Amino acid sequence: MSEHRRKPPQPQGGGRAAARRGQTGPSEGRRAAPRGATGSPSDSYGSGGEERPFGSRAEARRASQRSSSSGGGGRRRAADGAGRGPGGGGGRRGGPAGPNGPGRGRGRAPVPAKKRIIDYPRAGKYGAARWVPSWKLVTGLFIGFCGSLVAVAGIAYAMVSVPKVADTATAQNNVYYWDDGTEMVATGGETNRQIINYDQIPEAMRYAVISQENKTFETDSGIDPKGIARALFNMAKGGQTQGGSTITQQYVKNAMLDDQSQTVSRKFKELFVAIKVGATVNKEDIMAGYLNSAYYGRGAYGIQAAARAYFNKDAVDLDESECAFLSAVLKGATYYDPAGATEVDPAATPEDNRRRLRAQWADTLDKEVEYGHLSVAKRDQFKDLPKWKNPRSNTRLSGQIGYLVDLAKGYIVNNTDITASQLQRGGYSIHTTFDKKKVNALTAAVSKVQKANIKPKLRPKTDKHVQFGGASIDPDTGAIKAIYGGEDATKHFTNNADQTGAQVGSTFKPFVLAAAMSWGARDPDGDQVQAQDERTIVSPKSLYSGKNKLKIRDYDRQVWMDDKGREWLQRNDGNRSYNPPSYKIDLREAMRESVNSAYVQLGMDVGLDKVKEAVLDAGILKSSLASSNYPSFSLGTSSPSAIRMAGSYATFAASGKQRDPYSVDKITNKDGTVFRHADVAKTKQAFTEKVADNVTDVLKTVVEKGTGTNAQLTGREVAGKTGTTDGNKSAWFVGYTPQLSTAIGMYRLDDDASNKNRQFLQMYGTGGEKTIHGASFPSQIWRDYMEQALKGQKAVPFPKPEEIGTVLNDDPSPSVTPSATESTVESPTPTPTPSETVTSPSPSTSETCNKFDWNCNNNGGTDNGGTDTGGTDGGVTSTPTETTTTTGSSRGNGNGNGGIFGGPNG
Repeated sequence: MSEHRRKPPQPQGGGRAAARRGQTGPSEGRRAAPRGATGSPSDSYGSGGEERPFGSRAEARRASQRSSSSGGGGRRRAADGAGRGPGGGGGRRGGPAGPNGPGRGRGRAPVPAKKRIIDYPRAGKYGAARWVPSWKLVTGLFIGFCGSLVAVAGIAYAMVSVPKVADTATAQNNVYYWDDGTEMVATGGETNRQIINYDQIPEAMRYAVISQENKTFETDSGIDPKGIARALFNMAKGGQTQGGSTITQQYVKNAMLDDQSQTVSRKFKELFVAIKVGATVNKEDIMAGYLNSAYYGRGAYGIQAAARAYFNKDAVDLDESECAFLSAVLKGATYYDPAGATEVDPAATPEDNRRRLRAQWADTLDKEVEYGHLSVAKRDQFKDLPKWKNPRSNTRLSGQIGYLVDLAKGYIVNNTDITASQLQRGGYSIHTTFDKKKVNALTAAVSKVQKANIKPKLRPKTDKHVQFGGASIDPDTGAIKAIYGGEDATKHFTNNADQTGAQVGSTFKPFVLAAAMSWGARDPDGDQVQAQDERTIVSPKSLYSGKNKLKIRDYDRQVWMDDKGREWLQRNDGNRSYNPPSYKIDLREAMRESVNSAYVQLGMDVGLDKVKEAVLDAGILKSSLASSNYPSFSLGTSSPSAIRMAGSYATFAASGKQRDPYSVDKITNKDGTVFRHADVAKTKQAFTEKVADNVTDVLKTVVEKGTGTNAQLTGREVAGKTGTTDGNKSAWFVGYTPQLSTAIGMYRLDDDASNKNRQFLQMYGTGGEKTIHGASFPSQIWRDYMEQALKGQKAVPFPKPEEIGTVLNDDPSPSVTPSATESTVESPTPTPTPSETVTSPSPSTSETCNKFDWNCNNNGGTDNGGTDTGGTDGGVTSTPTETTTTTGSSRGNGNGNGGIFGGPNG
């Protein structure tokens, strides 16, 4: 082994152990001195024959490192005092000891970081740990946030003020004007509010609202944190705003009439005002303020006005049931008033409102028992809703005024930007289209016929529940000039001019003729697929069959069959056939005599889809139409309102120009004009002048020498049509001059609000007549009214019509009356013409009602009618439709019966 690999002798001073203990002097062994001690690299290893001071290179490196740690600049310098030993110091593996002795070092220590107020990102952390906030930071931020909220809340609380009760009574009257600018009525607003003291409010009323609205009212601070959080969360989601308000908050909202918006900012404002009110106003004043400022519907603000509006008594006299009733109404009068509010929302029908009210009323009483405010024995005394009075007790709204106001309100809500709540607050001047003279004349004409002929005490079985409805429209504008809504708006609150549900009968036949002259009859000789497009315009001189029990054919000349394979046989008035043996009758004569067979077949030749299109074009609402899948559609199984019938005939009077009926010309408030009908008025050419004028010319013959002779006016041309329905349940006359179009309807309807099964009743024997038809009382009323309404106006002739269409000769193969073994469906048997006297037959007890049996189908699905005896112009049975026709329970909206405001155009 070579010299330099020989193991050197161990040093005397302990060798490596001594080095680790950090002795100060040079060692006797190989680690006596670190490398570089002399300043020369060679000194660390030795040379020549001199002995090497270290045992190996590793020892030299370690020595060098220990030396540099103590002052020599080694590879890893430790901070002073970083060692573990009592002397501090020491390099990576000890090195020279500090002044107090040897110690083992840890390596380089980090430089102390500069302290920050917010240590984020966190100093001394690496990677993701730098971005995880410390608990100190989180706690500090939370405390800061809460402190900020407290500060903001304190500022907001200091800025709000308690609203004054007097400030809530700012609602104004709405003033309605006749078309000549004179005042008709002032109604609504603060005049229907009477502030009463807390001790005048029944205890039962207070506990009713507490039990239903805010059971902790007497102990809470005025707010419901959970309810507020729920409402805010819902609004934040973009959903509909919710309740959750305490009685105090509702009182505050009622007192802040300048801002009723459903926004977060408004909710916060309400919250802070409620907190201050809860802290500074006693509970009695809050309760009195709430009940005196709340809106109960029917124009009644405050508990006293509500007690008068619903029960005609003072608030102090209300019992527990009546208080629960009014508490329920506070949920929203539109949907809880038992009389309905369809002029505001078609869904608020009397039936639905009563159902909602009854459930809420019962729930309120039950909660009063649960919370100890009402005894079980007292609760058991109330089995049903208390007896309430109809809406219009105010004499200012009696007679026709209430109907007129409701009509105008409905038009405003459905056709302007003014909401129902804004209208309730008042401040509007509403200029209507109503002519006071014409309104009075129509009322007088109805009263004259009613007093002379309708004797309910003398003939209770036939004359009770007789009702009339009417409307009069200017053809040049569509303005409603007059209506007759019923006997008195404070006694009968269904507006008979706007909705009835009564079928209109043969007054539909002019629309069939208009369709035939507009689109033409389909070609029966063409290909069945193409026949719909192969048409021939029909002339009023065209010949059709006037045969009774006529087999009705489709366009391809196939006998029309029902879904059970039975043939349809159309009957005429009194089972009369016209012009035998050929039975040919032209369409003019068929209109004049109201021949059902001719017009039912014409409707089938044109196509019932085109007949329906003509009806809609004329201005009838789609919602009022019966099914057009059956031949009877042409005979008027639909139920439009008097307003819409007058408006549709006005289209013919205006040579085919159609304008929707309207009741408000202009609306102003303190800021000026807010609505003008002229800005939204629309006119469309529904029919060509040639078609409309030819329809008018044919309808003139009805009045001159047909079923409508009772409607003749002195020195004036008149066009019109009578109409009577199956079972003699309704009768109509609709007619016009160039200046005015008027519709009069008559029917019997048990309209008692407590009767859940209201239905149209037959009019056999009513008014002392065997039957009631359009040529009787309705045409008499029409004539008496029109004579007065047009008095002083110059007589204007109708335009002379141009020749139109092709003279068709409808010549089906001879029809043979079926034998007793044949399966047929016969149309109803109408009453005889005025020249005939026939006793109306009674329905056979052996008759079996089924879906397509016209003799058993009812008028609106409420009765079985029996054999029809119709009217002078052709009885109409109810269509065997898939859907039930609206009955007398149709008050309010017009959606099911053609009410003027059932649709967006009103």
